Amino acid sequence: MKKEAQQHLEILSEIERGKPITQRSLARRLGIALGLTNLYLKRLANKGYIKLTTIPPRRIKYLLTPKGLAEKTRLTYEYLEYSVHLYRQIRLSLRETLSPLVKDGRPRLLIYGNGEAAELVFLTLRELDLEPAGLVDGEGGPPGFLRLKVWPLESLAELEFDLILVAVFGPADSAVKTLTDRGIPREKIVTLR
Repeated sequence: MKKEAQQHLEILSEIERGKPITQRSLARRLGIALGLTNLYLKRLANKGYIKLTTIPPRRIKYLLTPKGLAEKTRLTYEYLEYSVHLYRQIRLSLRETLSPLVKDGRPRLLIYGNGEAAELVFLTLRELDLEPAGLVDGEGGPPGFLRLKVWPLESLAELEFDLILVAVFGPADSAVKTLTDRGIPREKIVTLR
């Protein structure tokens, strides 16, 4: 899904909520420039997806039109389709990355992280018929995570494991440094990239 289509979906969704919004608040929410927000709103209005009213004077209110509701529905479906496709690609990539670890035996694995990446790693390991030994969380997350015991970072020295899987999206350098600073040998740390 193109970035512009995602922005349009967010704008239409925000307008549909019916709460008073300004171009400035929309720009902040979308993380884009005010001028670009103005351009998007004008495009949506020109296509008949939104209507602008000025009640009270000097205050613009945005309304979603029936045509806009249909477009929001179409964009939502497109976004869901894109998300499912992306999810499948990530799971396939994780299976390719994690399969060699399982073929080398049944190592005792810890997962480092507590977000969506950790959930995907957990599901993929279970699919490969491997039960992780637990989860190490350096962020102070919830006490339980998908049936796994969540260990605080301070417990690393007491835990028995063969490998730690760093389950974060994006660069893992910070997590690797945190673990090596805690005395974990680099060869025991596996990143997803």
